[in-house]
Amino acid sequence: MLQRIRVAALALALGAGVLALPPTAATAAAAPSISDVSISPASPIVVFDSAVTVTFSFTTKDAGKGELQLKPPGLSVESPVDLTPSPAGEWTKWTGTKSFDGKLDGKWGFRATAHGDGDKSTSGTFEVAKALATKIVDFDASPDLVDKGDAIKASGRLLADGKGYEGQSVAITFRERGSDTYRDVTKVTTGRGGWFSATVRANATGWWRAEFARSSTAAASVSDADRVDVKRGSLGSRIVDFDARPEPVDKGDRLTFTGALRVEGRDGLAGQRVGIFFRADGSRRWEYVTSDVTGRHGRFWASATAATSGWWRAEFAGASGVNGAVSDADWVKVNQPAPPPEADKADTRVIKINAYPEPVKRGRYLKVKGWLQIDDDGSWEGYSGRVALYFKPLHSRKWQYVKTTTSSDSGRLYTRVKAWKSGHWKFVFSGDDDTYGDTSGRDYVRVKR
Repeated sequence: MLQRIRVAALALALGAGVLALPPTAATAAAAPSISDVSISPASPIVVFDSAVTVTFSFTTKDAGKGELQLKPPGLSVESPVDLTPSPAGEWTKWTGTKSFDGKLDGKWGFRATAHGDGDKSTSGTFEVAKALATKIVDFDASPDLVDKGDAIKASGRLLADGKGYEGQSVAITFRERGSDTYRDVTKVTTGRGGWFSATVRANATGWWRAEFARSSTAAASVSDADRVDVKRGSLGSRIVDFDARPEPVDKGDRLTFTGALRVEGRDGLAGQRVGIFFRADGSRRWEYVTSDVTGRHGRFWASATAATSGWWRAEFAGASGVNGAVSDADWVKVNQPAPPPEADKADTRVIKINAYPEPVKRGRYLKVKGWLQIDDDGSWEGYSGRVALYFKPLHSRKWQYVKTTTSSDSGRLYTRVKAWKSGHWKFVFSGDDDTYGDTSGRDYVRVKR
């Protein structure tokens, strides 16, 4: 009886010991994990003239092998993609490529599988599309014969796979006769049905066409070229560097007039008569005074007697194939015989005007200096007085008051102004109770942007 109790106790003890044992090392393997499949380039994959190579990649964990199957559109048969594994930490990255030539366009299926202690898969679809075939039809540039600078209409229609392609940018380009290169002139967006039109200026004979650049979904295309002839009109002319001098001048003295006649595309036009015209202050009428025939480089020279202050200009009436031209007007002050001098009044002069720097950048300060002097018993001495600064823009006939400055005791004049336009500058001293006034010469300054 005692022996049976011991055996039972031992068995109970052994049973309890077995229940208390820790788990064994041979536990079950973890199930594999798999990521989504990355496709590059992204769907839709557009195929143009040559095949497109697409890269597929995904990662797995706790998998002995990765597998990728592709299913073409409309077929149930899957084809494998060769994969290359590479370590990615605890994961493995699987990468494979396949080329698509557009013969099987449509929706493709894919299925990626991680093989391990059990399989884990992910699947999806992607699109393969053939690029739209485009064509520009009915292109026309009209009229076919125009004067230089006239407007012409360039129009046509953009088709994609035989249908009107709306909302697309089309470039209107031009190749001048004698050139091998087309250049962009303007761009236009296609409207309903793919139609487009643009108005452009024809300045030379040549060929016009429309061009559609390749987009992400459509191939490029170019229209047929259409020639437009531009008639050669009369050449433009201009009179430059016209100058009447000296200024000021005493009544009865001689004035000289110089300048140059230039024609479009040439340095100068010789053998042409240029007239010199005058308009007195307070008058509206220009009167012919004299003329000269241009020389080898289109330059002319003439002279006349100064009678009264006013404006001078040169005029070219035109010739066969050349339009006429009129120069800028130049104002000349004519000093009239002085009345008997008033007691204790002295003559003055404004000399050595200089506006600098030249050229000057637009909006920068221009410095203007000169000297105001008084006749002191035959000797010129510096004089302190209020002197006005005037400006005449290039191609303008009118002097504009700018500001007033005061010369120093030594007669030195100095001031600053901002330069906005090219033109001439001068000082004017109106005189005072003790002196007569005077006007300086003028100084031209070019303003550059």
